[in-house]
Amino acid sequence: MQIFNNPQRYGAVAQCLHWSTAVFVVLAWMLGQTVDDLPKAFGLFSHISAGLAVLAIVVVRLMWRLVDAPPKAEVTPFGIWLDRAGRAAHVLLYALLIAVPIVGIVTQFGRGNALPLFGLGEIASPWPADRAFARSVKEVHETLANALLIVAGLHAAAALGHHWLLRDRTLVRMLPGSAR
Repeated sequence: MQIFNNPQRYGAVAQCLHWSTAVFVVLAWMLGQTVDDLPKAFGLFSHISAGLAVLAIVVVRLMWRLVDAPPKAEVTPFGIWLDRAGRAAHVLLYALLIAVPIVGIVTQFGRGNALPLFGLGEIASPWPADRAFARSVKEVHETLANALLIVAGLHAAAALGHHWLLRDRTLVRMLPGSAR
């Protein structure tokens, strides 16, 4: 098992962080869509926990990238422009992966509620409840979360386009067990 990235593919750590991020983003979004249909304490706690997991994984991903640089982009007929578009998309993804949970935390604090930390404790709200503020921030949180899912979907579509149309290794090198 290859732990670190090499010029041909991503290592096991980068792959694990990538796919864990994807799973927790989808889970947090789905819980956010159904939070009103679930028992209140369970639904919100699960949604917050999934969002905090996304934030924690992204922090680890960014630190990992400092010590283990990703492989260079695959060469395509579109040259440097596709590489630049990919880099811009990744910056946008990382920005949304950080912004969505942070705005969610602000929403929770805006309600005057403590932030549960995976059932291990909680952080008390630093300010008193302000329902109007919390509603406004919740709308921003929802809009950013939907944008994150759209950008992540475009990211997945681009990977599939690389695989099926451009026939390069962009997708394969992020898949576990595909060393060839």
